[in-house]
Amino acid sequence: MSAHLPRHHRDLRNDRDLRTDRDLRNHGGPRQHGSLGRRRGLRLTALGTALLLAAGACSFGEPDPDPAGRPPNLPTPSAGASQSGAAEVTVTEIATGLQVPWGVAFLPDGGALVTERDTARILQVGPESDADGLRVRTVATLDEVDAAGEGGLMGIAVSPGYERDQTVYIYYSTERDNRIARLRLGGEPEPIVTGIPLSGIHNGGRLGFGPDGFLYASTGDASERGLAQDPASLGGKILRMTGAGKPAKGNPTAGSLVWSLGHRNVQGFAWDADGRMYATEFGQNTWDEVNLIKRGGNYGWPQVEGIGSGGGEFVDPIVQWGTSEASCSGAAMLERHFLAACLRGERIWMVETTAQGGVLGQPQELLTGEYGRLRTVVAAPDGSIWLTTSNHDGRGTPQPGDDRILRLVFGDSGTGRS
Repeated sequence: MSAHLPRHHRDLRNDRDLRTDRDLRNHGGPRQHGSLGRRRGLRLTALGTALLLAAGACSFGEPDPDPAGRPPNLPTPSAGASQSGAAEVTVTEIATGLQVPWGVAFLPDGGALVTERDTARILQVGPESDADGLRVRTVATLDEVDAAGEGGLMGIAVSPGYERDQTVYIYYSTERDNRIARLRLGGEPEPIVTGIPLSGIHNGGRLGFGPDGFLYASTGDASERGLAQDPASLGGKILRMTGAGKPAKGNPTAGSLVWSLGHRNVQGFAWDADGRMYATEFGQNTWDEVNLIKRGGNYGWPQVEGIGSGGGEFVDPIVQWGTSEASCSGAAMLERHFLAACLRGERIWMVETTAQGGVLGQPQELLTGEYGRLRTVVAAPDGSIWLTTSNHDGRGTPQPGDDRILRLVFGDSGTGRS
C-alpha cells in the first residue's frame, strides 16, 4: 500500500496526471505557449462556427426550446458547411472567466448550478439572459470547503423533487475528509455522508441521481491503493444512497453504501436510456478506462489497470486508452453515445454503445486540443451538451477567458438526437 499523501502534498509519485503534465513537455503533453497562442487565435476567430468532426451516422438537429419557454439568448453561431461522413457540431461560449468549474446540474427552470472547485462558490448560469448571453451569478459560497490539491467543491446534483424541497446535494473536501451534504441555497450544508477518505489526489467527487431515484457518488482511493478493495472503506468506490445518505435498498451488502468497488479515481458517470450506468476511470501510467458499472462489480484496482488477464474475478473495461490520450473526468450520455471529457487528453471521446452495453465501432475524438483541459460534460434539458474547461486547475495553461462553459449542438449529419 502506498503511503497516504497529505492534502497539500505536491509529491508526484502517485499523481500520474500531474506528473506527466509536467514531464511530457517534449512528448506531446500539455500545450506549449507558442502553439497555444495559435490555437487560441483560431478558437476565437472560429467561435460559433461549425467544427467538422469524424463521427458515426445518425441525425441530431438543433434542440427544441426548453419547457420553461423561449430558448436562452445565446451568442449566435454561424453555420458551417456539412461534409459527407462527418458530424457537424456548433460550439458556443456561454460563460467565461470561471475558476475550475467542476460540477454542473440543471434546475427545473432550465438554469444550471455550477460549482467552482477552488473558490467554493456555487454559480447559477441562466435561465435569465441579456444581450451578452446567459446571466451568471453567485448563489452560495461554502465556508467549510477546504480546497487543496484535487480537493475542494466538486460534484453537485439537484434533488428530483427540487420544486417541492428546494434541495441540492454537494460533494466537497474539508480539512478532515471528503463528504456529501444536502443544501438549500442560502442555508448551511447538512452533511449526510462523512469520512470519505481525503488526500491531495484521487478524491473522486461526482454526484448524480440515477433512474432509480437514488443518489450515486464516486470516490477515489485517496492515494491509498488498498482502500479500493476494502469493503469497509468508502474510498475507491461508487456509492448508492437515499436522499438522507442511508444505504439504498438493493445494495449488494445490506447496511453498506457500496455499489461497486476496485476503483482508482472515478470522476464521471452517466446512464443510458435503459438504465445502464457507465463511468470513466483514471488509470495510473498505462490505461484509462470506460466501465459498464454492475451491481457489486469489482473493477480490479490496484491489482489490474485496464483489461485484465481473465479469470472472471474482475470486471474488464469496455474501452481503454493510453493515458496521454485520455485522463477523462466528466461523462454524459447522448442517446447511445457515451461522451467523456478528458483533462490531459484535451478532447472529448465519443463511444457508441450497443443495446447490450458493449461498444460499436471505434471511439471518435472531438475538439482535440482546441480548448485545453476538459473537465465536465453534461446533457442539457434542451438536448444540447454543456462542456467545461479546467485550465486553472494548476495543470493547464490558462488563456484569456478561461475557464469557460461551452454549449455544443450537433448538426444534421452528426451523432445525437434524431
